Amino acid sequence: MNNKGKWNNILVPLLSVVLGLVLGALIMFAFGYDPIAGYQSMIKGAFGNSFYIGETLRQATPLVFTALGFSVAYTAGFFNIGVAGQALLGWLCSVWFALTFPELPGLLLLFLSLVVGAVAGAIWAGIAGFLRAYFNTSEVIVTIMLNYTALYTTNYLIRNVLTNASDTTSRIPAGASLRVEWLTTLTKNSTLHAGIFIALFMAVVVWILMKKTTSGFEIRAVGLNPFASKYAGMSTKRNIIVSMLISGALAGLGGAMEGMGTFQNIFVQGAMPTIGFDGMAVALLGLGNPVGILFSALLFGALKIGGNSMPLMAGVPTEVVDIVIASIIFFVGANYLIRFFIDKRARVNKGGVK
Repeated sequence: MNNKGKWNNILVPLLSVVLGLVLGALIMFAFGYDPIAGYQSMIKGAFGNSFYIGETLRQATPLVFTALGFSVAYTAGFFNIGVAGQALLGWLCSVWFALTFPELPGLLLLFLSLVVGAVAGAIWAGIAGFLRAYFNTSEVIVTIMLNYTALYTTNYLIRNVLTNASDTTSRIPAGASLRVEWLTTLTKNSTLHAGIFIALFMAVVVWILMKKTTSGFEIRAVGLNPFASKYAGMSTKRNIIVSMLISGALAGLGGAMEGMGTFQNIFVQGAMPTIGFDGMAVALLGLGNPVGILFSALLFGALKIGGNSMPLMAGVPTEVVDIVIASIIFFVGANYLIRFFIDKRARVNKGGVK
């Protein structure tokens, strides 16, 4: 990729964010709210002190996992809509395992609980991968259906297996928790947990996997042209399934972050966890690059946490935050339009037209 392409890949997401914030400001102004005060309160609510910083990082943590999972499948040429369901099953199974084997040593229990969550997500995504590889079914339709299957299965298991007709399970054993005292003290009793370090580690792992390994090269090749990949001797079926397994495992880990770190239990869900669909937006904004995903997840975490302060500090409804996020996603989706104007301006300047 030339320098122009690299700069465009940085400029397009930045413009998407700026345009989304501008549109949010215009909407606030149109309904009689002060956009400057609104955004000031958002920034203060996301980074105003160590507690808010901790909450912002905690909010970003599962988004890194679900975004990485979506990006792996997307690089292979698949739109894994099912990251939400895979995250939910990872959440359920990690908590279930921790509650079932409380006598295990702490670090072993935590490690195995996270592994179980990753395996659960991988299996759930693998169903769609297998059907796509061998029956050419649409992974979009299959993963959407699997999302709802995961939601209602999880709610049933919580009420009828994990509890006695309760909507919330017991808290996991202390040994299975991702909470660490020094992080809690450092961030003034925020819910930030050690999952943030696992997220950073997995971002590096995914970058190495996709950029520096043969498997990553094959996944990217299948995404670019499955027919040429097959002609070159690559197994398209195997790479389809492998990419979906990796995608689901990462999403399952994202769900496990909620069970082992944020909430310490699992409860009946009224809808799919937002970390799934927000993670997809994070991946698109980060252009599927692990480094971009880290910054994008931090932005979304700040928007979500900072947005909670907007009604109290500036009187701006939290729905405006959702409008800003939706606007950013819209402009990310319209990146071809942004690139068109960037390229047009470059051609005009090159031609000497002012």
